[in-house]
Amino acid sequence: MTTETLGEALPREMARVRDEVLSVYLTIGPEAMPAAAMMRWSLDNAAKALAEGDVVAMIAALQDLMGYEL
Repeated sequence: MTTETLGEALPREMARVRDEVLSVYLTIGPEAMPAAAMMRWSLDNAAKALAEGDVVAMIAALQDLMGYEL
């Protein structure tokens, strides 16, 4: 059994949303742009939290990103 750290989980989740979820939404067309904009905002917040080492913001960003699904 392995335990994933926050520092590992957040970048993994950022990649999942960017590469798997957002990329699909971008192919849908104009009707998906509001959702795509929300995902970009979430990704920006996650990157900022990670860069600043703000653990509380990183946890919130991880939870936010985990909410995006196809």
